[in-house]
Amino acid sequence: MSNVRNIAILGSTGSIGKNVLDVIASNRDKFRLKSIACGENIDLLIKQVNDFSPEVISVKEKKDAEELKIIFPDKKIFYGKDGIMEVALYKKVDTVISAINGTTSIEATIESIRNNHRICLATKETLVAAGELINRELDSSNAELIPIDSEQSAIFQCLLPYKKEFVKNVILTASGGPFFKRSKEDFHSITIKEALSHPTWSMGTKITIDSATLMNKALEVIEAFYLFGLNKDQIDVIIHPQSIIHSMVEFIDSSIIAQLSVADMRIPILFSLSYPERIKSNIKCLSFSDIKKLEFFEVDIKKFSSIEMALYVLENGENAGAVLNAANEVAVESFLKGEIKFDEIFNVVKEILYNERFYQINSIIDINETIEEIKRKTINYIKGRVIK
Repeated sequence: MSNVRNIAILGSTGSIGKNVLDVIASNRDKFRLKSIACGENIDLLIKQVNDFSPEVISVKEKKDAEELKIIFPDKKIFYGKDGIMEVALYKKVDTVISAINGTTSIEATIESIRNNHRICLATKETLVAAGELINRELDSSNAELIPIDSEQSAIFQCLLPYKKEFVKNVILTASGGPFFKRSKEDFHSITIKEALSHPTWSMGTKITIDSATLMNKALEVIEAFYLFGLNKDQIDVIIHPQSIIHSMVEFIDSSIIAQLSVADMRIPILFSLSYPERIKSNIKCLSFSDIKKLEFFEVDIKKFSSIEMALYVLENGENAGAVLNAANEVAVESFLKGEIKFDEIFNVVKEILYNERFYQINSIIDINETIEEIKRKTINYIKGRVIK
């Protein structure tokens, strides 16, 4: 690469953030960390600041920010949502890694677009909740939105040389999580520990549960719709337990192009930072002689109704994605607290989504109001079920 990228990380202590820093550490001549935001893992943040010396730091709580000002008197230190914005919009930054779970960083992403940054997007909730708004902002900006999720990165790479009219459909692969072979009748007895035991990827708690319900893949269907300008009928999902093929694109001439690699998030992260170039890495290469089998299974939508919910969102548009995302966040949190059973996650989200009236998203205010209202409705609905 001819130019050095100056990077802001939103979510530095999460699994994506840690992998981003590993990529930066291996390519210090090409990438420099300028600003950093995290939640409450202050011990790890301190280590990251010592290792990479960012100039701007933000944390979730004011008390942590005050303590960090004593430890790092030469740094600019902020907290809360305003702090996330300071990190994203720091004047020396040209590339923002959006890796905060949920919808917390949507506003910072929008402002980054307005500042013509490259946004490397690892939080699918951003496009799920605000896809129409984000795309309107991109249309009037010179910003770049490049996905970090391995599946969306795979599609992005497969599509690069081709015009959209040549695309028949895209095929998102799903590991299937730990339960795709379990019967629907067993779902009620699935424990929290079982649901958090992902067979392939090491991820955060929320996304691991989403993978077990295939809601993670449902959110990716919505994300792909907005990322690549597709019709809902052009997006397919197939279960591929080996997680070697990260996604595929089928073209109108019946050719299919796939992107393959070992299951290592540093690969799509490195690509998102280096695009349109590629950088040599020391990440393990895929050995075809070691691959014993590649399996593919159709998604059982009777067990995993998440995919149907995603299509319902795309049929309705407007704020439907924000409704789905908010209801699911509350349902997953309730499952992790032991308030509802695993199979009830689907029932709760469907109850909220299918009984909601949707409206046009015109601003971040509309999104925030939707999220707040739907979370309140979902919490009350779950309370009613628990009391009964």
